[in-house]
Amino acid sequence: MTILAVTGLRREQRILSAPGIEVLAGGGDAARLATLLEARAGEAEGIISIGIAGALAPGLQPGDWIVASAVRDGEDIWPTDPAWRARLAALLPGAREGVQLGRDAMVSSAAEKAALHQATGAIGVDMESHLAARAAGRHGARFAVARVVSDAADRDLPVAAQRGMRPDGGVDIPAVLRALAADPRQLPALIRTGWEAEKAFRALLGGHDRLGARLAAPGAGDAGLV
Repeated sequence: MTILAVTGLRREQRILSAPGIEVLAGGGDAARLATLLEARAGEAEGIISIGIAGALAPGLQPGDWIVASAVRDGEDIWPTDPAWRARLAALLPGAREGVQLGRDAMVSSAAEKAALHQATGAIGVDMESHLAARAAGRHGARFAVARVVSDAADRDLPVAAQRGMRPDGGVDIPAVLRALAADPRQLPALIRTGWEAEKAFRALLGGHDRLGARLAAPGAGDAGLV
């Protein structure tokens, strides 16, 4: 059985791909990702939401890791597997543990991030973790979340960056350029966003190497490990 890794972008998919790991890239399309998960989750030994994320809690910076104790989506909360969570935290030094928020839409403004942190207590947000949690719950699979901060809580994402994700997880360069042409004043913020994203991608690559072939997932004989 495989470990199913759930992420957003094709670049993350390339970083995470390895023997025994099947990686699904959501591309910001919740319905498409839910369909992919339903088709594949029944054959997975475990499901991990892993990739880049936005910070909601102050103090988290690009390149910092979040290891989730639970995922929240509205009033629904899904705890993560204690054994898997402990392994992730041990292998990702400095990782901050807390609740991760799942949302179907991108959280792009510092004001919205602050409001969500206040309302939910979540420390980070992404567009895949809640869908992965639901699939793991339906199919009785182990579940974990490890996410790298790409944009800090006090950052606004420029519109051009928001337009950059295709539904298959690829980068839509023409859409970015059209948004930039419509408002060239975004350029400094877009460059900064790209630089901070690169820092997150480098951290994801290094973390992937530390987590190993199974992304730190416990084996069948580790059911009692915490």
